[in-house]
Amino acid sequence: MTPFIQKYSVTLKGHRTSISLEPLFWDVLNHFAKNQKKALSTLISDIEEELLKSKSSANLSSFIRLYILQELLNHYPMNIKH
Repeated sequence: MTPFIQKYSVTLKGHRTSISLEPLFWDVLNHFAKNQKKALSTLISDIEEELLKSKSSANLSSFIRLYILQELLNHYPMNIKH
């Protein structure tokens, strides 16, 4: 496991942006995209739409981590209050 953050460049809706994530989160995000039969940029755009709808003050990188955690909790339910 690599404990440092890396920047990843992606194109979302025609503009380049960078996302700062630990490599493990990036790998899991790629896995989710493949399982959903979506391009990685499409999945990230979908997550960005959720972020905008939520009116959260979180940045996209942080919201991606929360998305990944929620997806894992949906798949492996636990009694965690949030």
